[in-house]
Amino acid sequence: MLARLLLLPAVLLLLAGCASTPAPGPAPVAVEPARPAAVPAKPAAAGTVPKGGGYYLDDGPGDNPPDEAALAAIPDATPREEPMHRFANRPYSALGMQFVPMTEPGPFRQRGRGSWYGRKFHGQKTSSGETYDMYGMTAAHATLPIPSYVRVTNPGNGRSVVVRVNDRGPFKPGRVIDLSWTAAAKLGYAAQGSTDVEVEAVFAPGSPADLLARRAAGQPVIDRPVPPPTPAAPTPPVPQDDVVATLAAGTAATGSHWLQLGAFSALDNAQALSRRAAEALTGLTGQVSVSSDGARHRVQAGPFASRDAAQSAARTLRERLGLEALLISR
Repeated sequence: MLARLLLLPAVLLLLAGCASTPAPGPAPVAVEPARPAAVPAKPAAAGTVPKGGGYYLDDGPGDNPPDEAALAAIPDATPREEPMHRFANRPYSALGMQFVPMTEPGPFRQRGRGSWYGRKFHGQKTSSGETYDMYGMTAAHATLPIPSYVRVTNPGNGRSVVVRVNDRGPFKPGRVIDLSWTAAAKLGYAAQGSTDVEVEAVFAPGSPADLLARRAAGQPVIDRPVPPPTPAAPTPPVPQDDVVATLAAGTAATGSHWLQLGAFSALDNAQALSRRAAEALTGLTGQVSVSSDGARHRVQAGPFASRDAAQSAARTLRERLGLEALLISR
């Protein structure tokens, strides 16, 4: 047995020396690392690839993907202010590369190759801990904050979608974003697997990040939407004669309570509100006035004999003119 073992290497060397040109080995194949396999929610027929191809045999949109009409009806993600994820924005490594995610929302633009991931990961946990839904409007990005929102544009056809970033990836060189199957289909590249895209961060209108981004781009600033006021408790209507009498009583007495109906930088606007208040409440012409202090012009009513009288008049003005009067005591 030992002799045979010693003879074997010599035979192999002799055979190798007889070849004039060594046979080339197989070309290296780049293998994209796969995420953990998931049980598909809508499995496609085994081993099938749709016409045109573009995804692996164990991936794809499933048996009954939304048609064009259904896709068009799926709305984009709506940017809103959300707290940063506690763990998903820490530095991490993947495929021997180090990544340091952004921890604050801010202006961001990027161009590169966009891909998508489908039923192979459908139902799996994303980096944010949320369940991946291939039919939602979400995306994976290597360094953008989680969660955040981006507008992805396909320059080949001009289509754009807004998606919510809640996962990490892709890590294949040249890829900049991994969209859900639905988002890629809406952009028109699901069948081909990937395409060139433009990625731009978007924010809730009026948020601090939106303000910074618009200033950086030289765009008009959008004010933060003001929530509607809390409805006041209903109060019984006060007859107009009572309002007139209340103001008249304030004039006769040396009252120290006033109502400020508005303050304006333009005198014309202040005078217009003064006329509206006087016309809406007959008899108050002499009690509504405009006082100017430099560049500010204030519309006031009064004086009132008591705080209760001023508050009663304020309720009536709110009901009849929709004005929130400010009570001022002097």
